[in-house]
Amino acid sequence: MDISTRRRAEYSSDASLYRVVPSAVVFPRSTDEVIATVETCRALDTPITPRGAGTSIAGNAVGSGVLLDFSRHLRRIHDVDPEAGTARVDPGVVLDELQRAVAPHGLRFGPDPSTHGRATLGGMIGNNACGSRALGYGRTADNVLALDLLTGTGERLSVSRDAGPAVPASSTLAALHELVAGNLGVIRTELGRFRRQISGYSLEHLLPEHGFDVASALVGSEGGLGVLLRATVALVRAPASTTLVVLGYPDMATAADVVPALLAYRPVALEGLDARMVDVVRRRRGPSAVPDLPAGDGWLFVELGGDSAAELATRAAAVRRDSGALDGRVVNEPAEAAALWRIREDGAGLATRAEPGRIWLSGWEDAAVPPAALGSYLRRFERLLTDYRLTGTPYGHFGDGCLHVRIDFPLTERGGTALFREFLTEAATLVAEYGGSMSGEHGDGRARGELLPLMYSADALRLFGAVKAIFDPADLLNPGVIVRPAPAARDLRLPAVRPVRRRLALAYRDDRGDFASAVHRCVGIGKCRADNTGTGGVMCPSYLATRDERDSTRGRARVLQEMINGSLVREGWSSPELLDALDLCLACKGCAADCPTAVDMASYKAEVLYQAYRHRPRPAAHYALGWLPRWARLASRAPRLANAAMATPALAAAGRRLAGVDPRRALPAFARHTFRRWFADHRPAEGDPVLLWVDTFTNHFTPQVGIAAVRVLEDAGFSVHIPDRPVCCGLTWISTGQLDTASRMLRRSIDALAPAVAAGTPVVGLEPSCTAVFRGDAANLLGDRPEVRATARAFHTLAELLATRPRWTPPALSGVRVLAQPHCHQHAVLGWSADHALLSAAGADVRSVGGCCGMAGNFGAERGHYDVSVAVAETALLPAVRAAGADTTLLADGFSCRVQLAQLAHRRAVHLAELLVRTDRDGLHFCQ
Repeated sequence: MDISTRRRAEYSSDASLYRVVPSAVVFPRSTDEVIATVETCRALDTPITPRGAGTSIAGNAVGSGVLLDFSRHLRRIHDVDPEAGTARVDPGVVLDELQRAVAPHGLRFGPDPSTHGRATLGGMIGNNACGSRALGYGRTADNVLALDLLTGTGERLSVSRDAGPAVPASSTLAALHELVAGNLGVIRTELGRFRRQISGYSLEHLLPEHGFDVASALVGSEGGLGVLLRATVALVRAPASTTLVVLGYPDMATAADVVPALLAYRPVALEGLDARMVDVVRRRRGPSAVPDLPAGDGWLFVELGGDSAAELATRAAAVRRDSGALDGRVVNEPAEAAALWRIREDGAGLATRAEPGRIWLSGWEDAAVPPAALGSYLRRFERLLTDYRLTGTPYGHFGDGCLHVRIDFPLTERGGTALFREFLTEAATLVAEYGGSMSGEHGDGRARGELLPLMYSADALRLFGAVKAIFDPADLLNPGVIVRPAPAARDLRLPAVRPVRRRLALAYRDDRGDFASAVHRCVGIGKCRADNTGTGGVMCPSYLATRDERDSTRGRARVLQEMINGSLVREGWSSPELLDALDLCLACKGCAADCPTAVDMASYKAEVLYQAYRHRPRPAAHYALGWLPRWARLASRAPRLANAAMATPALAAAGRRLAGVDPRRALPAFARHTFRRWFADHRPAEGDPVLLWVDTFTNHFTPQVGIAAVRVLEDAGFSVHIPDRPVCCGLTWISTGQLDTASRMLRRSIDALAPAVAAGTPVVGLEPSCTAVFRGDAANLLGDRPEVRATARAFHTLAELLATRPRWTPPALSGVRVLAQPHCHQHAVLGWSADHALLSAAGADVRSVGGCCGMAGNFGAERGHYDVSVAVAETALLPAVRAAGADTTLLADGFSCRVQLAQLAHRRAVHLAELLVRTDRDGLHFCQ
């Protein structure tokens, strides 16, 4: 049990608008510990809120008492029975983990919410999660066979779908059986009217004609009727082949009108997408993130599954023919189909920050109506938004009549809370008019429980209360949800937010200069908890290493938010809770690219360190590692002496202690001759001018990288020049929060580059993190000034610059296998596509590794970080290196990545420049 302020801050919210601070957080390691926790809470009359990944959008996973986090330890898949098509799992098992475990048997779990990379089975069971393919495979309730749970009375129940309608021996179930028998009319007329009627309790499963299926009935009860201990779920056979038909319409409502006709073709998924969301993806991720779409402003994605490609081609042609679409196309290429689905999956998060300074929010995002009514409902709903002067970004599971939308509720403005509540009431009334459900898959939570009287009769609501009383008479299990709900406008997080603009070191341009707005970019979607390394993602390396919410981007954001409101974390910038939460942030910037809401925790950490240590003594590592360029220049005067001192055990140990460096971390040796010294004796070739940025790491540690770059650039027809005097981007000062010094250095550097930039001379950077400073951090530090923008445009990576030379051809790399570790900052700020294209054009067999190397500049060297640094490397990089074999060339442009590989994998990685060096016109020289 953890009752620390920092921990309570981390769990004060989920992915909803609501903030409720728990009294304690518990991370059970076994079923026995869950039972003991529930018994203790019952004895102390303390509420309990079960929680999976905390991605609940309606406020289902926040509570004032004990919060039970199943996702950290209870993640075991106990068994898979391929013949029976079943799996027995702990509640903390992540959906993607289950899918990977059963895929070799040709099986899958049917429902697949967009949060599949972090959603837990327990959370899916709590909310009756559905997702895009629930149309073909059913809801979670349709795929649960048995549940093992603990009720609020302390009774342990094992319920299964095939138990039968006989009166059960359990006193709890016997009372439930009697209650259902006395309310058959209410259940038959008000519940189970269409598939996506998720609001309330799904008591229709308890009808005699459905065999008194308690297991299915408990799905969607949001932890209010029992605490899940284990579940047996059904698996479905994955189709041998799939194809995607994309159809374009004038608008989303017109697309919705044709849904009933398309359902006759038995699609696995039938999704609606609006031009507003596609535009957001283009703006945020670039045009290449959106494959070609048919003409129109509203689209349907129709996924078909079958036994053969020929069968699917026939069905796809029929769908296209009968769709009534303006335009359409069939997508058979898996990569392109995945890119289209990615728009749909990331859209909700991306839409949250569709425009600078505005926030599109959840709160009313999950209504469902019978599919035949969807087009009419959409038109009325759009008019309702207009009436309230609100803007929405809609999308949804059109085949099931479920509409998702993010809306720009003005919750931080005066009167915003009242408008929010009024709109919810009007929207709920509209849904009820169409015979719909307030929730189509996310549950009622705190957002919609108060609205249930608009959908259900008083008899139905009394029945829900009676069921709650049987299972949880003391109202300890997730109170305030569904039964006796809290008001929808209570406990909202955003109305309490106050701007933080004074004395900031960074600009936060996209947040109107407001640190509070920047920090509240995190709406809790939780993608930072998913392992995205398999698709090239980086975020969040420390969480993947520790599996602790503290070390997720979201967890850190929650502590920052609590620091700003000052009611829980009360000591401001230097709060120990805040510094503790940020300690294991690698400042990798992965979140800036991978987080759908573009949370940039690296810049927030830099700001916090700046504010916390302003005019105060800093940790030793800030002086030792943060001032590395200065120490390197000093060491370059006598590099042999410096290296000898570092090689002397007693001196090295003392130096590490004084510098705050971990004793297990070897320090890289200084080069005997700097790159600048070599270049002073080099005679530039004739050609187009290019300015080579000489960073500290290339100059003082790996001059061979700079030498190789000069040779490659000259071979490409450039005349290479370097700045007249040593200059620095200030990166190490930025990462340690010494932002005044970093700003001064950056200004001097931009001034030094100004003549070349004004002349149109391109600048090429070799160290990705330094290049990323000019392309990203500079504007945040110095403001959006013309000279800053001009310098950013002038800076190129080596691969980007070489791509501008159509007459230059790279050396033949056919037969060369390359395993590349793109630097985190390159992934986040610069992109690695030019490098991949260059290597592929050269004929190399190239594969890149997602995730972070774990060194991350000064992070991996600092005392107390070594174990996490190694664990981060073990997430993706080191396993990939071991699998690649000794004959594979390791490619890493980042100096810290190469250091980490040398120290942990005992392999030498090369820079792209070294890989491309020619020793003559016919051969290659691999600098290994």
